[in-house]
Amino acid sequence: MKFRTLLLPALIAALSGGAQAASMLSFGASGYGTQFLEANDDRSTNQIRLPFSINFFGQTYSNFFVNNNGNITFESALSSFTPAAFPIASQPMIAPYWGDVDTRGVGNVWIHSPNDDTLAVTWQNVGYYNQQTNKTNSFQLLLRNRADTGAGNFDVDFRYQSLEWTTGDASDGSNGLGGIPAQAGYDAGDGINYLTLPGSRTGDVLNLQNTTNVAGGEAGLWSFAIRNGQLPGSSPTNPLMPVASDEGWNFNFNIVPGRTVFIDPDIAIGYDYIVNSGPSIASVLLPTFGDGLYDLWLWNGSEWVATGDVLTGGVTYNFVEAVTRFRILGIEQGAALDPLNPTAFVTGLTFDSSGQVSMSQNPITVSVPVPEPETYAMFLAGLGLVAMARRRRAA
Repeated sequence: MKFRTLLLPALIAALSGGAQAASMLSFGASGYGTQFLEANDDRSTNQIRLPFSINFFGQTYSNFFVNNNGNITFESALSSFTPAAFPIASQPMIAPYWGDVDTRGVGNVWIHSPNDDTLAVTWQNVGYYNQQTNKTNSFQLLLRNRADTGAGNFDVDFRYQSLEWTTGDASDGSNGLGGIPAQAGYDAGDGINYLTLPGSRTGDVLNLQNTTNVAGGEAGLWSFAIRNGQLPGSSPTNPLMPVASDEGWNFNFNIVPGRTVFIDPDIAIGYDYIVNSGPSIASVLLPTFGDGLYDLWLWNGSEWVATGDVLTGGVTYNFVEAVTRFRILGIEQGAALDPLNPTAFVTGLTFDSSGQVSMSQNPITVSVPVPEPETYAMFLAGLGLVAMARRRRAA
């Protein structure tokens, strides 16, 4: 059985070295909140009214619980201090940093609604179990009402100002590190729908303060649009937003049978699609861009090899055997494909099984010098001849 995922190369933030972590939002004289969770270990608030109702994976919620250990939940309070890997049955949650927070030594958890369309929960300078204060974390969760785009729609922001520890002593940590580190993301609680941020439950979770999925955003800012109750990636207008790397764009998502996921990544003339872990790619459906004809290359274990196959935009190509990587070339330079356009190059993939996928879509770019005026006409004519040759070959 094949499982379909549509990948829309999403708008990516390219981070420069030495970027500063995101600042947390404060709210006038009230600081981070008008209400706070008293110093504790593993405790939660009573049920609190949301300033607006949200549609979270088809369930409408008007109330929530703030849990000391770096998350909010909707069905009941959660005292668990060691993060279990998503998905977790019957516990819908949004978790900017689920770890063993202990505020008996240092730190506060603030709750504030500055208006009817905003909720902020801030973990300010919080320590870890057992009453450890040598390392502290500061991070924030923001929910913003977007009912103007549809009933129950909302945005989620995670803001990581500083992250120094990953693990409490009771989660096999030592000096705030090791053991089972913190997890970030969100979970529908249905065993199917969830998103885990890169590095979760590993020491790399600390890198959330140095990366972002927001184009032009400051390091440490992660933003997600929940539309029609669904995760980012559910439609071309709400694509999954990957993380920029030196090589290209990285995506992490969960394959759900029958569901389409949308993802995108200087002039691009092609892309490498690489599965880092998870199911293999069974077929590809490329968009019609330029002349809509593409050359397929496969990896033989040491280098890329041209197959001689020409793929046509809008026509599904089934691999003879599922692959973990492939390359497409042949996007004309004259088409001037902008890899930062979130709707520029929509790609459909099917996979040979279900499961968690980590994959990359890396653009293959070319530097095109601006031609001299007398050669510009020849340049355009040459592009036309290339396009005609490709059409003949496809025929």
